[in-house]
Amino acid sequence: MNAPLFFIALLPDEGIQQEITRFKEYAARHFRSSRALRSPPHITLIPPFRWPEARAVELDAALESFVLKEQPFDLGLQNFNCFAPRVIFVDVERTTELQALQYRLETCLTEELGLEAKSRRDFNPHVTVAFKDLHRKVFPEAWAYFSRLNYERVVQVQALALLEHTGKRWEVRREFGFGE
Repeated sequence: MNAPLFFIALLPDEGIQQEITRFKEYAARHFRSSRALRSPPHITLIPPFRWPEARAVELDAALESFVLKEQPFDLGLQNFNCFAPRVIFVDVERTTELQALQYRLETCLTEELGLEAKSRRDFNPHVTVAFKDLHRKVFPEAWAYFSRLNYERVVQVQALALLEHTGKRWEVRREFGFGE
């Protein structure tokens, strides 16, 4: 049996999650792209990885230790962007704080747990609205819709979230608050 599948992300506050979920629901209804609804709105810091349940305590301990040194910061969400022709997302401001947080986290997990660094060269923060099941033929219409919307919010980054795949969807297993 395969080890459980996890990823580590930042979660916007509940109000912003609800707003972005409405965008995902619109994409599902109008453009038949519903796979993004299988996870809460998030900004991926560490992409999916397998980790043995028997070593879950080590993963938790590494994340608990990591967040002790971190401080909250603000992060802007700015309109929509895409990875044509299959992905549409809420764009995330590329701040030095965010880039540094992702780098420190990846380094910590590599050094402390031996987790293979996958994203160092291509960290592109975003919050997915439609992907994978967004058909190429429908993409132009979907992009025409989302590219016209104005959406700007500020997220206060205060914690990391460890998400686990249940076999059908991603669920938050635990959150790790900064400075706690």
